[in-house]
Amino acid sequence: MSKTPKGAGAKAKLKAYFLENVGKVVDSEELRIIAGSSEWARRVRELRGEEGMNIATHNDLSDLRPGQYMLVNLKPLPAFERGISKEVRAFVLDRNGFTCQMCGAVAGEPHPYDPGRKTRLHIGHILDKSMGGKDEPSNLRAICSVCNEGASNTTLVRPDAMKLLTQIRRSATADQLQILEWIVKKFKVQAKRILEED
Repeated sequence: MSKTPKGAGAKAKLKAYFLENVGKVVDSEELRIIAGSSEWARRVRELRGEEGMNIATHNDLSDLRPGQYMLVNLKPLPAFERGISKEVRAFVLDRNGFTCQMCGAVAGEPHPYDPGRKTRLHIGHILDKSMGGKDEPSNLRAICSVCNEGASNTTLVRPDAMKLLTQIRRSATADQLQILEWIVKKFKVQAKRILEED
């Protein structure tokens, strides 16, 4: 077990554990237990991105499987400061309808892929900072904890309007009505203005 001061936060516990296990493969379950938090993956990303710890995943080393991590060595990588303000975070969450842009899970509701867990949203980069992505609203999206845990350094193409309309047209009438209700609720002010103009 890692030697951290009593009352230390999840990030400090994870950092100490990685430092005690340099060059050894550790898995996600170990890290979750050490952190004592469901947010362990986010803390690992912070250690990589903000503190420059050379923590590899299966995306970095072919010897690692998904869910495995390794602090390769103590040589620091370039670190990135957090640059997303509360205002930008609020703007992105609102713009994305408080919905994960990868799986569609809604903040506060049970997660569709992990029903025992409520959906928590974070702000994620479309083009990762390690690849030159910026902390600008155009490069940010709402992403849930479940997707965020597996999304390191990946980029997804968002469906265009035609693809979305095709999917909606193929769905059942009850689903189409549910989509309509969501759109009207999200764009209530704009919908009212359009109806008044007609």
